[in-house]
Amino acid sequence: MAMDTQDTSYLESRRLVKRWAGPWPALANTAMIAVLFYISWWIFQDPRGLMRMYTPYVGYMVCRWLLIMFIWLAYIFDFWPFRRGWMETTHPVIKGVVLTAASVAVMLVVIEGFFKGVLGNFGIAYFSPERLESLGITDFYAVEYASEAIMMFAAIASWLSPSWVVACENAPWQNLKQPTRGLTVLIVTFFLGMIVYLLTMHSHMAILFYPWQEYTAITAPYWQKFANTVSGNFHIAWIMSCTVVVWVYETIWQRYPFNLIETDWLRRTSAFFGIIVVALCLSFFLFYAQDLVWGINIRGTRREMAPDWRWLHVGEMAIFWLVGVLYLNFYGGNWPTKFSRPVNVLARTVISLAIGVAIYVAYYMTAHLFLGTQKGFSHPQQFPMIPTIWLINLFLINMWFMDGWPGWKAVPKTAEELEEAKSEIVAHDVAWTPKFARGLLFGTVAGAAAYTLVIAVLPWIGTNVTLIR
Repeated sequence: MAMDTQDTSYLESRRLVKRWAGPWPALANTAMIAVLFYISWWIFQDPRGLMRMYTPYVGYMVCRWLLIMFIWLAYIFDFWPFRRGWMETTHPVIKGVVLTAASVAVMLVVIEGFFKGVLGNFGIAYFSPERLESLGITDFYAVEYASEAIMMFAAIASWLSPSWVVACENAPWQNLKQPTRGLTVLIVTFFLGMIVYLLTMHSHMAILFYPWQEYTAITAPYWQKFANTVSGNFHIAWIMSCTVVVWVYETIWQRYPFNLIETDWLRRTSAFFGIIVVALCLSFFLFYAQDLVWGINIRGTRREMAPDWRWLHVGEMAIFWLVGVLYLNFYGGNWPTKFSRPVNVLARTVISLAIGVAIYVAYYMTAHLFLGTQKGFSHPQQFPMIPTIWLINLFLINMWFMDGWPGWKAVPKTAEELEEAKSEIVAHDVAWTPKFARGLLFGTVAGAAAYTLVIAVLPWIGTNVTLIR
């Protein structure tokens, strides 16, 4: 039995049903996305293509803010001002084109109107290329510096915006109607994002200019001794990890384990800060892993040995995992689903990591052959977060805007299905039993053993495995 879903978000109100049995839906969508990726990459990003936005920061700024627009439209505003009836009845291809075009239009207003036009001309000069050029910066660096600053704000927004929806459950404004709820969450997260930006990225921008802008920012930055660099890439590492962990928590983890907490304020607070803690652990581990593979980082060196690049690479590695996470969730049916919640979560984590590692290897071995990027790990023109986020954007267009077409179609959820979906918010299927205690003990021991094994294997990989010749 179907029911009225007007009080439920559009994404939560639908169920995606395969049009064909077996693997054919996933294969069809994968093929379509591969074609769309390469065509759109050639048009917009490829240094050999038409628009050539891969400078790299112009291209990174665009694809990052496009991601934010999709999050704002689907998660924060629940597709307002588009009517629910239009969302449910319009052909997926038309929806994909219209919603993407609307997102691009808003993105241009935000970038050109707010950041460059208002903030750059009346606040902080480095947001405006024209202002930087008038102050004596060459045109290329003026554009790159401004794009980098605008992109860095987007990196923060891509963590905070979905976090408020997923972890905080839109509280305390979850009962407001659109667009009031969306505007409220947007303003709050934008305000928090600006605070985080000023505390983490502003000082990074200040040291790009000579002499360092010591009267407007903390120079040398407060993190230099801990991170062994003055670069804001240290913050990019943990912020990008936060972005990834939010999506991991929402998709393959299905909000586990924080959804075991029944008290609303405690669950929301624990989830929000728990995501940060997990992200910090992830970022520090990935930085340490590079030391094991390539040798100890040395401040003052360049390329792979430099700590500033390694902090950046932390974020890059995390995004590769996110590609695996979203592919498994969107096109793999979040497999497996037949085991207990902890076992399902563990299995999906391992599988998505394996997919991420495979994409990482394939990218560095082959990307320079067809993307127009430079060969190598740390070349200034080698910026894997751009193609990976570009790919993720296509995933979101396909699954959020197009309802998974052509392999899937959207049907309204029944009342029973909507009630079952609430288990992702507060779970009741995991209880403290002797069996669960034994599983927890086994998982702890297995996790420690796996960590020890990885630490032992990584130096061997660094010595014996060569991805780029």
